[in-house]
Amino acid sequence: MSKIIKNLKQFSTSNDRFEGAHLLCPGCAHSIIVRELLNCTDDNLVVSSATGCLEVCTAVYPHTSWDASWIHIGFENAATAISGAEAMYKTLKRKGRLKDPDKPVKFVAFGGDGATYDIGFQFLSGAVERGHDFTYICLDNEVYANTGGQRSSSTPIGASTMTTPAGRVSYGNKKMKKDMIAIMAAHGAPYVAQVAPNKWKDMVKKYQKALAIEGPVYINAMSACTTEWKFPSHETIDISDLATDSLVFPLYEIIDGHELHITYRPRNVIPVRDYLGAQGRFKHLFKKENEHVIEEMQKTVDKKWEMLQRKEEAGV
Repeated sequence: MSKIIKNLKQFSTSNDRFEGAHLLCPGCAHSIIVRELLNCTDDNLVVSSATGCLEVCTAVYPHTSWDASWIHIGFENAATAISGAEAMYKTLKRKGRLKDPDKPVKFVAFGGDGATYDIGFQFLSGAVERGHDFTYICLDNEVYANTGGQRSSSTPIGASTMTTPAGRVSYGNKKMKKDMIAIMAAHGAPYVAQVAPNKWKDMVKKYQKALAIEGPVYINAMSACTTEWKFPSHETIDISDLATDSLVFPLYEIIDGHELHITYRPRNVIPVRDYLGAQGRFKHLFKKENEHVIEEMQKTVDKKWEMLQRKEEAGV
C-alpha cells in the first residue's frame, strides 16, 4: 500500500506533474482529470496512454507534458503495456535489481472510451482477470473524438455523431451506453468507481484510494468534449455539473465487486432534458417527433438511480 498520499491541501499546492502548453482543445476535461491523478501522490508513477486525444496532444516530439515515466502504446492495448511494466517491476524487485526497492511505484493507464469500451476491451479484461496491480482510467467523452467523432459503445442513445448522424430518417445513435462500471465490477476488480472533474475532491479521494489498493482498479471518468458534444469551451464545468446533477453520470464506487457506495447525491436533481439541451449533439431530440427519446433516457436514468440506491441499501 502506498504511504505517500497527499491531503487535499498538499494536493492543491503541489507542483504540477502534468505540464501545461499541451495541444488539447480549450475546455477539454482530459487535462483536469489527468492532472489531478498525477498530483494526488508523490509515488513514482509509470503511465501508459492509448492512442487518442490525450496521447496526440501531450507528446508532440520533442516536447512532452508528462513529468513521469510515460509509455505510448497502440489504440487498443494500454492495459497490456502497463501490466507488462508492472510484471517487469515485480521481477526486478524480486531479483534485487532496483536502486530504491522501498520507494512505491504505481502503474496507471489512460484510454478513451473507444480504446476502452470497444477495441481495447479484451486487453483490459485480460489484465484485470490476471490480477495485475494497476489503475486504469477511462477518459469517457462518449465518442471517438480523436479520429473524427464516430460513435462508440459509450455513446448515449440519441447522440448525433459522424457515423450516427441525426436527420430526416434517424434521431442519431440507436443504442444505449454500455455499463462498463458493472462489467469491471463483475470481473472481480477490488475497486471500481465513476468520477467527474466538477467534483474534484471526490475524484481525488477515489484516485488516492485506487492507488493504495493492491490489484486491478477501474475508474470511469466523465470527460466533457467541447468539440463533439458541441458546447462553448468555457462551459466544461457547467456541463459536468448538469451531468452529475441530472444523474446521467452518477458518482459512486464498488468495492470487491459488490459493496456499493454513492458518493454524491444532488440536493436538487434536475431533468435529463436540461443536460441534453445544453449540448448541440442532442438538439434534434427537441423536435416533436424525437421527444420520445428524451423520455426514454429519463426513464433509463431514473431506473439506474433506483437500482444504485437499492444496491447501496442492501450492501450487495
